[in-house]
Amino acid sequence: MRWIVPFVLLLTAAFLPAAADTGQSPEALVHQTSQRMLAALSDNKAQIQEDPARLYGLIKDIVLPHFDFQRMSRWALGLYWRRATPDQRRRFVDEFRTLLVRTYGKALEQYSDQSVEYLPLHRDSDARDVTVRTRVRQSGGPPIPINYSMEKTADGWKVYDVTVDGVSLVSNYRSTFSSQVRQQGLDGLIDMLAKRNRNAGA
Repeated sequence: MRWIVPFVLLLTAAFLPAAADTGQSPEALVHQTSQRMLAALSDNKAQIQEDPARLYGLIKDIVLPHFDFQRMSRWALGLYWRRATPDQRRRFVDEFRTLLVRTYGKALEQYSDQSVEYLPLHRDSDARDVTVRTRVRQSGGPPIPINYSMEKTADGWKVYDVTVDGVSLVSNYRSTFSSQVRQQGLDGLIDMLAKRNRNAGA
């Protein structure tokens, strides 16, 4: 699946220390933290194979604080977000976050030494919304372009979308969620995500 490696690299791009912005450029953060994540995967491979929960714990503790899940959820639901009650929004964000954690975890299990090329980023020094571009090189196939949409917030740079080979992660979910809401309603979508997450964690 072409989404597997991109999910891994989206994860590494967000593997930042739990602290405010250090003044580093977003492209430097992507590069530095990608290397740290790949090293962590290598160092903990045996432990993760024995206990997959260790990987999920790592994701929740270190990665999740550096994603803007509120913004991702708002975009993924589109107009249905505006119609949702505060409780529905909270439950959707929780289940969407868990879904992505499970997806990242499965992706990490399939990672196998792909290399990453980091492309130059041209931006104004005061820009607060940027796109960091990379290419993933794999044996037996052409490079996969991956663009990270990042926003500078009071808590530092946060990832709010990733585009893989021209396809937006958030837009991809938005199409699926919209169809499910039309068929089952928003509560039906949330219940479906909750059931999927429970089954994945069983």
